[in-house]
Amino acid sequence: MLHLYSHAGTHMDAPFHFEVNEQTIDQFEVGRFVCDAWVIPVEMQARQKIRLEDLGEYADSIDAGDGVILKTGWSAYVHERKYREELPGIHESLAHWLVGKNINLLGVETPSVADVMDLQEVTKIHEILLGGDIIIVEGLTNLESVSKEKVKLIALPLKIEGGDGAPARVIAMENPLVGVN
Repeated sequence: MLHLYSHAGTHMDAPFHFEVNEQTIDQFEVGRFVCDAWVIPVEMQARQKIRLEDLGEYADSIDAGDGVILKTGWSAYVHERKYREELPGIHESLAHWLVGKNINLLGVETPSVADVMDLQEVTKIHEILLGGDIIIVEGLTNLESVSKEKVKLIALPLKIEGGDGAPARVIAMENPLVGVN
């Protein structure tokens, strides 16, 4: 028997995690786990909030159905206290903007999209994103090895019946195969 926390390491949140609705991780349409995604470099300091202006010119390129990966370098701190306790998070205005753009997926290097030490903030940001039907992937690593600004993203969570989230294997393909049957 395997025992693990559904929100450990690289993982995907389901709306049920924050009781936005009853959708659990096993109820997602599998096709949503594959999308074109922008890998956006965003230099952040501890506890800063990522805002729309931090996306720079990438903001104009983001279309409905795209994924957005925020490449902050924060995964370098995975073995330090500040990784969890001082993480940069998504500003509420950016969360609303992403929902308005109707993106498919938001991926971050931090263990959460918002300050886990502030229950009100972490709840609000998750409710906005999950309520806007955005898939959240947290705890991404190795983004320093991704050199292209747009990739084919494959984010595959474990199919856990009734799960509010699940560990996920996430692959950024810089040169996806074309014409493979």
